[in-house]
Amino acid sequence: MKWAGKIFISGLLALIPIFATLYLLHWTFTTAEAFFTSLLSWLLPTELQIPGMGLLLALGIVFAFGLLLDTRHTRRLILRIERAVLSIPLVNSLYSAIRDFMRLFADSGQDGTLQVVALTLPGTKMRVLGFVTRSDFNGLPSGIAGPGEVAVYLPMSYQVGGYTVFMPRDQLQTIDMPKEAAMRFVLTAGVNVSTLNRNAHRPKPD
Repeated sequence: MKWAGKIFISGLLALIPIFATLYLLHWTFTTAEAFFTSLLSWLLPTELQIPGMGLLLALGIVFAFGLLLDTRHTRRLILRIERAVLSIPLVNSLYSAIRDFMRLFADSGQDGTLQVVALTLPGTKMRVLGFVTRSDFNGLPSGIAGPGEVAVYLPMSYQVGGYTVFMPRDQLQTIDMPKEAAMRFVLTAGVNVSTLNRNAHRPKPD
């Protein structure tokens, strides 16, 4: 019976992530398809609509919007809309949090930010992984960070929160790891190491 129980648990642990991922993808695509198909009803009669047209419309809108962002006039319009959204109480907090988080991991980190670092907790021998998110504090209130300090984001496992701390850069150890792999490693409490192992055996470019 113990052997059968172990086999069942192993199968369950393997199937749950697969089905959960497939369900999330199915929900995302079907929701997008239903929403944008309803928009198509303004342009095409129902008998001319075929499955998948809503999703294609969504992809086209996203691509076209990306092209428009390359123009100066569109960027100015987006900035005006953004200022209007940020003037609405409560909405501004939600919008700015989502916007900044998306920009955080889309940033290339060429200015020394978004580096994966390890720091030792004061008074202990324990180390935690974090991300340098800011090194320039110009325009912010004085005293928020001291000379030579950087802002470090410390995510918590399983996406239950995180902390932003200010540390002297010379007390941080830089970790040679892509930020996406480091985030997966932290959020899964160190369980997800398959990507890290593949990167470790991948030859570095000359």
